[in-house]
Amino acid sequence: MAEVTVIQFADVVGISIERLLAQLTDAGLAEKQSGDSISDEEKATLLTYLRRMHGKDETGTEPTKVTLKRKSVTELKVPTERSRLRSRPKVGPSKTVSVEVRRKRTYIKRSAVADKEAARIEKETAERDRIQAEKETILRREEEARAAIQREKEAAEEAALAEEQRKQAEHAAAKEAEIATLAAQAAASVDEATAAEKANAAQRAPSPPPAMAPASDQRRGKAADKRDPKATRYGRQELHVASGKSGRRRKKPTGRRVVASSTAKHGFERPTAPVVREVAVPQSLTVAELAQRMSVKAAEVIKVMMTLGSMATINQVLDQDTAVIVVEEMGHKPKLIRENAVEEELREAVQSDAEMASRPPVVTIMGHVDHGKTSMLDFIRKSKVAAGEAGGITQHIGAYSVDTDHGLITFLDTPGHEAFTSMRARGAKMTDIIVLVVAADDGVMPQTEEAIQHASAASVPIIIAVNKMDKADADLERIKQELANREVIPEDWGGDTQFIPVSAITGQGIDALLEAISLQAEVLELKAPIDGPAHGVVIESRLDKGRGPVATILVQGGRLNRGDVLLTGTEFGRVRAMIDARGQQITT
Repeated sequence: MAEVTVIQFADVVGISIERLLAQLTDAGLAEKQSGDSISDEEKATLLTYLRRMHGKDETGTEPTKVTLKRKSVTELKVPTERSRLRSRPKVGPSKTVSVEVRRKRTYIKRSAVADKEAARIEKETAERDRIQAEKETILRREEEARAAIQREKEAAEEAALAEEQRKQAEHAAAKEAEIATLAAQAAASVDEATAAEKANAAQRAPSPPPAMAPASDQRRGKAADKRDPKATRYGRQELHVASGKSGRRRKKPTGRRVVASSTAKHGFERPTAPVVREVAVPQSLTVAELAQRMSVKAAEVIKVMMTLGSMATINQVLDQDTAVIVVEEMGHKPKLIRENAVEEELREAVQSDAEMASRPPVVTIMGHVDHGKTSMLDFIRKSKVAAGEAGGITQHIGAYSVDTDHGLITFLDTPGHEAFTSMRARGAKMTDIIVLVVAADDGVMPQTEEAIQHASAASVPIIIAVNKMDKADADLERIKQELANREVIPEDWGGDTQFIPVSAITGQGIDALLEAISLQAEVLELKAPIDGPAHGVVIESRLDKGRGPVATILVQGGRLNRGDVLLTGTEFGRVRAMIDARGQQITT
């Protein structure tokens, strides 16, 4: 093809000269003018560039995307205003404005998009299959490891059982051999006794009777005595020799030999039926004590507990329920013993018809650690208790008697740390009302759920105190929803639990909380005798160096005086001093 100029080529292609020159420059060709000529090689270079720009590769395959650019130019006439003179403006000649609109649109081939999507889906599927295969491999290996451990455990148990059976068989064989030896010895003794009896019978054969002595011998008896050379005037000469012992030694008479009857029966008989004992089971005892009460080895008790799914040591303390199960499993009869039986008998013996009067409620503060229980009680008592605890965390049950505007209230502050579960359980058993403190910015936590369980087990009413309401992120509705999911329904939602928003820092809601406690106490109608012997519960006890045993006691009825004898379970002692919640010495 003959060479053509830029103008002719633009006319053939159907684009403007400026656009063609721009495309030639973008294609990497030398700058040309409108009158310059274009060779076939330059046309091919331009075509390759345009095909690449529109998404078509150099191999000649169909393009996957096409980009179209359109440009349109329109003209707008805008009237111009002259300066305003008095009232009406004058319109001058119009002004022409050129507006150029450029459009760019890219078309993508659907098959290419579908192929990419299919490739992506296939890759994701392969990745999922690989991950699933790895998980299955790991699970299979873990299962094989567990099976191997179980097989080893069973093999060890079988070996131990076989060893025990072998030892029992050897012991039984030794017992049988011992019994056989004793039987043989007894039989030999019987044979010897029989032979000796036969020999004695032969020796005791009848002999001829002795001849009668003549009468003259009887007459000469006295003369013969006088002629006895051994006789003297005064009797025997040797007084130290017994009568009849002098002279020739006479032969010892052979008497019948007495043989003790002997039997082949052993002294100990093995019981044919299992021995069933009545085992006394207190509220708590160790594995060694339980084995001693059943007259078995502690290893057998531990073996029975392992079969029941519980690992225990010889010094581990068992509760009463567990001990009863072990005793019944070993074939004995358990007999439950209560440590406070003496207390109950004494209470029944000294019951009096004392006058009953209303008593202040015992309120236990419970909740999760660092939710502000002690701080809230501190605001009520107007003291600084939280600063005296280690790290600001309560580590014991504190009992306080507070005189409020709504009456006298006894508070028990329990620790919220997870390590003090038994203390919280003791606090729930001796209380009338539980105030559950929940932080508004933290929500329901593990110890919060545990406090709800303690309250449900003790059938004690709950009052929810939502603390830290002074914080910006406090959310009361979220707390209500979380507690409602745990069957603690607020009153405004149709339930029977009071929710009081409080703040231990600003004092918000403290009066409402005390009023709610007083209202709940009125509903419970708490009464106790004023006079008579005192009874109550021991909250805590310790051995104080210098003062001896010290106990924190909550008197629930009667009157306790200094010098009274105090009985707690199996322990007793005389009250030497009493200190109230304010630290003052009292006598009653």
